[in-house]
Amino acid sequence: MTRRDQIYKWCIYALGLFPIWVLDAFVLSRYPLLGITPTLLPLAVSAVAVLEGALPGSGFGLAVGLLWTLAYPGSSSLLVFGMALAGFLVGIVSQYALNQNFLGCLICSAAVLAVQEVVRLLAGLFTQIAPIQSLLQVAVPEFLWSLCWMPLVYLIFQSIFRRVGGTRLA
Repeated sequence: MTRRDQIYKWCIYALGLFPIWVLDAFVLSRYPLLGITPTLLPLAVSAVAVLEGALPGSGFGLAVGLLWTLAYPGSSSLLVFGMALAGFLVGIVSQYALNQNFLGCLICSAAVLAVQEVVRLLAGLFTQIAPIQSLLQVAVPEFLWSLCWMPLVYLIFQSIFRRVGGTRLA
């Protein structure tokens, strides 16, 4: 691909991220299901990393982490590094251990969300914000509710991947 094609492709990926971010930040956060709001941005990182590979996935993860840090007050700046690392690891795992399809994306997304929830749980325990039972009563439903949105996120990025001429990794 030429440089122009690459710029076009990543602009289209950014446009694909926009409705997911709007849904995450402005719609689902306003209407929680049983008090639980899903987290969609890690799903977007996983989808792109599964489809594009490790290095593009880490770059996209870096951009998503930056968006997450800047757009959500109180977010840790470690999200920039964490999402880049997640994109890289998901890209590696999907390239060498899993198929680059919906099932592989679902497995990788579940792993990223699980790590995110474990980090939040450990942070909550370390700061003694609540007992572990209370933290788990939030973490488990949030994990499951977030994972329910994976088909939509994957469909968006799969259609972009097919449209902009992405090539499957061997």
